[in-house]
Amino acid sequence: MQKPYLVGITGGSASGKTTFLRKLISSFAPEDICLISQDNYYHPRENQLQDEKGVINFDLPSCIDAHGYAQDVFKISQGQSFTRTEYTFNNPNIVPQELVFNPAPVVIVEGIFVFYFEEVARQLDLKVYIDAKEHVKLHRRILRDKVERGYDLDDVLYRYLNHVAPTYEKYIKPYKDDADIIIPNNQQFERGLEVLVSFLAGKVKNYRKQPI
Repeated sequence: MQKPYLVGITGGSASGKTTFLRKLISSFAPEDICLISQDNYYHPRENQLQDEKGVINFDLPSCIDAHGYAQDVFKISQGQSFTRTEYTFNNPNIVPQELVFNPAPVVIVEGIFVFYFEEVARQLDLKVYIDAKEHVKLHRRILRDKVERGYDLDDVLYRYLNHVAPTYEKYIKPYKDDADIIIPNNQQFERGLEVLVSFLAGKVKNYRKQPI
């Protein structure tokens, strides 16, 4: 059986993973690459933990259905398709879609905890870490949460200082040394992207040459 090449991509919140992934995915034909994002594996809002001020902390590993995530990664590694309901972060302006994931030569497994979740990490063939300085990530987080999730500035700053930053120090940064490739993304990531695209294009080519 032909098995896809699994690439885990992580980095701190607002390190620029989404933009990087968008350009990475667009470099391949749709049938050659599949993206499985951790964002669609959050537990329902009513099951999330609140901090001492009653604010839900969406930046803890316990917020994610890690086992379900790992199971779906395994399914696609075995050539099985699956579906998942899109998680919209309770944005009333977005209607959740039923997402379909099909096997492909290259599968991207993305999220801030993909190195931390052992059941996911041990399935990965390549680990890529997107790195950025704290002030850069904070600026991006403010823009993203205001536009995409409807949070005001005070809310964004509170979550960043009390949820995001501690999570980065405890659950993400320590796994940076596990990465096979570290791509700086303070201003641009084009060179790192070019190297990764070239490498993965070779994996796609080899996959297509294998007998079914």
